[in-house]
Amino acid sequence: MFSAGAESLLHQAREIQDEELQRFCSRVSKLLQEDLGPATVDALQRLFLIVSATKYARRLEKTCVDLLQATLSLSTCSEQVQVLCAAILREMSPFSALTLSCDHMQNPHQLSLVASVLLAQGDRREEVRSVNQRIFAILESRQPEGPSLRPLLPVLSRVVGLAPGTLQEDQASLLSKRLVDWLRYARVQQGTSHSGGFFSTPRARQSGPITEVDGAVASDFFTVLSMGQHFTEDQWLNVQAFSMLQTWLLLSSPEGPGTADAEDRSELEGSTLSVLSAASAGRQLLPQERLRKVAFEYCQRLIEQSNRRALRKGDSDLQKACLVEAVRVLDTVCRQDPSFLYRSLSCLKALYGQLGTDAGSERALLPLAQFFLNHGAAAAVDSDAIYQHLFTRLPSERFYSTTLAFEVTRFCRDNLPLFDPHLLGLLKLSFPNLFKFLAWNSPPLTAELVALLPALVDAGTAVEMLHSLLDLPCLTAALDLQLRSSQMPSERPLWDTSLKIPGCLEAFRDLQFQPLFQHLLRTKASGSTERLVPLYQLLQPMASCARVVQCAQAVPTLLEAFFSAATQVADKALTNQLALLVLERSDVLYQVPQYKARVLRVLSSWFLALCKQKPSLVLELARELLELVGSMSNIQSRAEMFTCVVWAIGEYLSVTCDRRCTVELINKFFEALEALLFEVTQSRPSANLPRCPPQVVTVLMTTLTKLASRSQDLIPRVSLFLSKMRTLGQSPATSSVYSEEDVEAIRTRATELRNLLRMPSVAQFVLSPSAEVCQPRYHRDTNTALPLALRTVTRLVEREAGLLPG
Repeated sequence: MFSAGAESLLHQAREIQDEELQRFCSRVSKLLQEDLGPATVDALQRLFLIVSATKYARRLEKTCVDLLQATLSLSTCSEQVQVLCAAILREMSPFSALTLSCDHMQNPHQLSLVASVLLAQGDRREEVRSVNQRIFAILESRQPEGPSLRPLLPVLSRVVGLAPGTLQEDQASLLSKRLVDWLRYARVQQGTSHSGGFFSTPRARQSGPITEVDGAVASDFFTVLSMGQHFTEDQWLNVQAFSMLQTWLLLSSPEGPGTADAEDRSELEGSTLSVLSAASAGRQLLPQERLRKVAFEYCQRLIEQSNRRALRKGDSDLQKACLVEAVRVLDTVCRQDPSFLYRSLSCLKALYGQLGTDAGSERALLPLAQFFLNHGAAAAVDSDAIYQHLFTRLPSERFYSTTLAFEVTRFCRDNLPLFDPHLLGLLKLSFPNLFKFLAWNSPPLTAELVALLPALVDAGTAVEMLHSLLDLPCLTAALDLQLRSSQMPSERPLWDTSLKIPGCLEAFRDLQFQPLFQHLLRTKASGSTERLVPLYQLLQPMASCARVVQCAQAVPTLLEAFFSAATQVADKALTNQLALLVLERSDVLYQVPQYKARVLRVLSSWFLALCKQKPSLVLELARELLELVGSMSNIQSRAEMFTCVVWAIGEYLSVTCDRRCTVELINKFFEALEALLFEVTQSRPSANLPRCPPQVVTVLMTTLTKLASRSQDLIPRVSLFLSKMRTLGQSPATSSVYSEEDVEAIRTRATELRNLLRMPSVAQFVLSPSAEVCQPRYHRDTNTALPLALRTVTRLVEREAGLLPG
């Protein structure tokens, strides 16, 4: 958030009109021509604010743009003015009036600024190639005491990332040689201080040795973890070279990671690799091979330095970050040259032992797991403990780390093709732990989990996973309580302090509810489907917590992904379980605002999808469906689910769907639905008539008509009832409940259905079509089309005026 003053300045910059901007550009142009002092700096700062404050590009005078480019190209211009000119030109990019060129520039700092403007043009005039050529020209001609190359390395990294194909073979070799020099041969003495003063002495300004993070004098070559008060130019280049090392290794490899050649070599025995390594040591190494060797030595030294106890917390954090990068670089080096693999295993195995005890270094576990996933088979290493740690302990202990949650989820998603059956089984069993990441970080992780869910769903986990997804907001509340009750003051996330939940904390610590909380916070799938209704009541004060509400908003999307995957692997038994679970849980949910309505919308649509996939579901779940449609309260609490269930009964309760369907069963459903519809629409005026959506009424009438078409003894009862629906709007009990539009819709549907029942054979053809009728020809052939049958019935029944509404 900006301060009030900053907001005011931004508002003023956005409100400046074109005429005023052109006048200001004229003033800037005059200053650039006359003086490059403080007044010019202030004007350029204001101009940069104006052009960057809006989403659309501001149009500046051509004279002003030309002067900005000319000033940026001046070798005598101050650094501050050049930075501002480059920033303004980047905000305007791309633009057609570009006259900048870097062909003859020698100053690396000025070249970096000009290159930033050129690279922002989109390579319309091969700007990337021209920048690349100029940088390598300076690299080739640079003298030991020449200008610093530090400003060029970020630009070079950008060029390599944008267009790696622009580098020629000799340029790639040159860059590899330079990286070797910067990484391996930086001096181990501190630089001299440029500051002086009355009390400074020559002895105080003498350079001292570089130290380690624990204060010991460095006994080996310089790395990014070497400490000092003042650094020399080659030491800064060492740090920058390490930052772009992995990117360059990946781009400069002729075969690239994971190619057939690398995979074939990774399958060689250790003795063979040793022979190859010895053979390569006896010849002159190519620049890229030499770079891999130096990168390997550099990363081994970083791992050794990470074992030292840092004197300052900032250095400890730097150790952890460098450790992550070092393992990633080792992984890249070993993929490109497997001869380094066996020399890496000993230090990485020892590293895992340290990660288990060193708090805060968990992020290094991910690249370590990636390393053993890529090389475990070739190295014959049992890395099961690493994956157990990654999938079990890490999410339980560090679920509140957003960065770690994203990296673990992305690791699982990206490496699914590499997981063997054992590892994939471990991942599936650990889904309750992955859901902890999701429950706490639902907005940024939702897309990742949607992509991962198909790999987690199988016949053994589907039912328990559906329970977990529906209870996800409840899990968020439980995780909040777990953090609040734990003694972890450091790294705990912020929460809403205005939310007063002492009762929830007491319940979390109560032994009576511990089994329910332990089930909710379990680390592995247990196969249990414990009902958490008591926890819903205990955690209700937290239902309005922002984190819980955010999690609840993600559940419908996750349910869609879950059912899409589950229906692909479900057999008949699992389909029955899922359908029954949908019916049960549709009325048993944690009461988060708007949560139930959104979830019911998804569950209802997928209940119909399950019935379509297996039409015999209606028959096999007859007892449960009769229980659901036999209660008026279900219309009020879950109207959408109730509507879909009634529709499914009318659609699939038929001999054509299941030969076990009997007339007795059809009559039983008919009587239950008839009594319900009568209670909804024909109650006495003195009765307390509940509000029933008109969609439910029309679906009930349609289902009763479908059932009657299959058991023709029921047709007179349905016809009589439908005829009574003409007086629906005349009843005081219903006129106060339904609007005129709703009444008209119900009466129209009743008339249509009663007209169909006048001809039972046509009604059965229309309301219960066979599989042949559903074929496309019935919708294309004018002689057999379904609309033809409907039009014929309409013409016949319209002859009887008494059948028309009104």
